[in-house]
Amino acid sequence: MKAWWITPGPGATGVELRETTTPEPKAGELLVRVRATSLNRGELLGGKPGAAAKPGGGECAGEVTKAGDAVTGFAAGDRVMGRCAGGFAEHSVMDAREAMRVPAGLGWEEAAATPLVFLVVYDMLVAQGHLAAGQWLLVTGVSSGVGVAALQTAKALGARVIGTSGSSDKLARLEKLGLDVGIRTRAADFHDAVLKATDGKGVNLVVNNVGGSVFAECVKSLAFEGRLATVGHMDRVLSATLDLEALHGKRLTVFGVSNRFRTAGQRAETVRGFVKDVLPFLADGRLRPVVDKAFTFDELPAAIKFMESDAQVGKIVVRV
Repeated sequence: MKAWWITPGPGATGVELRETTTPEPKAGELLVRVRATSLNRGELLGGKPGAAAKPGGGECAGEVTKAGDAVTGFAAGDRVMGRCAGGFAEHSVMDAREAMRVPAGLGWEEAAATPLVFLVVYDMLVAQGHLAAGQWLLVTGVSSGVGVAALQTAKALGARVIGTSGSSDKLARLEKLGLDVGIRTRAADFHDAVLKATDGKGVNLVVNNVGGSVFAECVKSLAFEGRLATVGHMDRVLSATLDLEALHGKRLTVFGVSNRFRTAGQRAETVRGFVKDVLPFLADGRLRPVVDKAFTFDELPAAIKFMESDAQVGKIVVRV
């Protein structure tokens, strides 16, 4: 089978198309014929100098072609989506515990744009963020894949959303998805605008996609008992100063959402919560993944360059 291997670097991501052996599913795994996959910025950021190339793609949507031993609930031909190993390929392996059935109303491209961003958004907004109807959410870098999914999910939950972006055009596009307040900025200067929008109270939850350069401003923007989710570092700034007085006095909560050190069982638990609490929104049309642009399989290098240009609103998908 054909598969793209990637080498993340500090400036750009190297890509190489290889002919590889189709994987065999182990016990508890599904072999999936990939119909679409999508790009995620975290996979393409950074990378150690001299690091070896690796199979690219952390999520996909497609048809089950074979189930490993001990798999129940899935059979050949089922339409599934989820995290996977090497999604930039014609076939990929998926842990059956993390596989989700594709709702009938979603096409392959939309399904491929769903798993990672909406699962991490569920983790931030529901499982850890406890966002409730009527509360305020602030999303920095709101036009990113995670940012758009956070906006959409928050509106489905009945919350109000403030978003930051350096592009007025992107903010205008997101108004159509329910963005209540757009702040045009790439700097840590949005605190006053946030307080103005919230009658001086601040927001109940922040999703920080940008990174350390705006961390302190996010803390300043929180209301009493506010929560701050750290999910991205588009600015590549991995450290920040924490105002301990604000943390203590306002009873704030700061948390991360990386899956890097979580067990398969812990990831599967998040999937089960998502299927129960959020997947119905995708099934009945209240949520619709935003695909900015779709590329063909052979165009994957161009898709990566498009992501690195930071021009998209929502997700970038590759059809396989």
